[in-house]
Amino acid sequence: MRSLPLFAVIALAGCTQSPDAYPSLLPRPIESQSLAEPERPAQVATPDAALDARIAEFTASLTTGNRQFAAAAQEAEVKVAVARGVPEGSDAWLDAQTALSTLESLRAPLLIALSDLEAIAIERGKAGQPPYPALDSAITAADAMTTAQGDRIKTIEAALAGA
Repeated sequence: MRSLPLFAVIALAGCTQSPDAYPSLLPRPIESQSLAEPERPAQVATPDAALDARIAEFTASLTTGNRQFAAAAQEAEVKVAVARGVPEGSDAWLDAQTALSTLESLRAPLLIALSDLEAIAIERGKAGQPPYPALDSAITAADAMTTAQGDRIKTIEAALAGA
């Protein structure tokens, strides 16, 4: 029986620690580590003569298409002005509708060119290449042209509807 109190004293002695053994409340090295994204230098696009030539072709076709659209839009505005107030189905009204249809068909190549330019930019992005400034400006210009054309068509349609 003497061994039981001796065993209890030995077991309790293992539960005590010195007062200096508590963990420190100072930040650990892992807690002071920054989780911010590392600084990466921006990639610079190298000049590409073949891409510049394609962009020049698209830009030329966009300019030509925009000129054709502007001329057709003026003609459509004249026909709509004549057709204002006449009943639907009359010759003047049908001429105005035909002019509007022509505008839509003249806008289609510009939308295709914009789509092609955007496809080139997407392919460059997929390949991990940096943005190409001339391509980006051509896309911006084409987008502005197609938006302006769409707005002009809506205005002409509203004028024909009498709004």
